[in-house]
Formats: sequence, structure tokens, C-alpha cells
Amino acid sequence: MPPQKALIYRVGAGKAIGFAFGLIAFFLIPYFISDASLIFRSAVLLWYPTLGAIVGMFGIFAYHPVLSFPMPWWFRGAIVGAWMNFVLTLFAYDQICTMVVVMMGEYSAYISPFVMVIEGALVGAFMDFFLTRWFGEGWSDKVDP
Repeated sequence: MPPQKALIYRVGAGKAIGFAFGLIAFFLIPYFISDASLIFRSAVLLWYPTLGAIVGMFGIFAYHPVLSFPMPWWFRGAIVGAWMNFVLTLFAYDQICTMVVVMMGEYSAYISPFVMVIEGALVGAFMDFFLTRWFGEGWSDKVDP
């Protein structure tokens, strides 16, 4: 498969996997936050396909060009997922605080809303595992038109 086609398929499949995660979150959020707005739920629904697309695009980097070290799927996906959920947590801090308190308990040691960063790392690694398994990683030296 030409690398350009593999990249397109990686991005498309990443969006599909992300949409599945987004749908799960869309329907589970009301169980944690009873007064969750439709805008917040819709934002999360659309956030995960975006995460999947970025993980799919980032999959072409099997080797870091500047720092010169290999980047396996578990590293790439986890870094992208953690970063994206860090940004999500900054955007929707109050709603995520409420959700984490309900999920973890008021006196839990893991009360910080930034546990979403860990969740993003796990989801990103999960996505990149399947995308790499199905479509490979990195660019080939030989590009077919």
C-alpha cells in the first residue's frame, strides 16, 4: 500500500475508533454528571474523533527527526493522547472536576481532574496500537504515485 494511502486510512480509522470512544463518553457522562450540558457532551463526542485523527497523522513518525530516537506506537499514541486530554481538561476544567469527584469520590487520592491526562494516554496508545497493526507506521523511502 502506498504511504499516502496508508496515512489516509490511518486517519480515517483513527476517527472511527475515536468516534466510538466519543459515543461511549456521550452516553456515560449523564450517569456521572446529572446536569451535564448537551454542549459539553457534544464537545466530548467530537473531541475523540479529533484525537483519533491526530494519532493517525502522528503515526508517520516512527523516528523523531530532531532528537534522533525511535518512537514506537505506545510512545506516540500515549504522548498525543495525554497532550490532547490535557488541553481538554484546561478547556472544560469545571465539568471535569465535577465528573472526577463523582467517579472517584470526594476524599479520593486521585481527585485531580488531570487524571484525564492518564485516560488520554491510555486511549491514545490503544488507538495507535490498532492503527499501527492495521496500516503500519512511518514513511517508506520509496513513494509510489
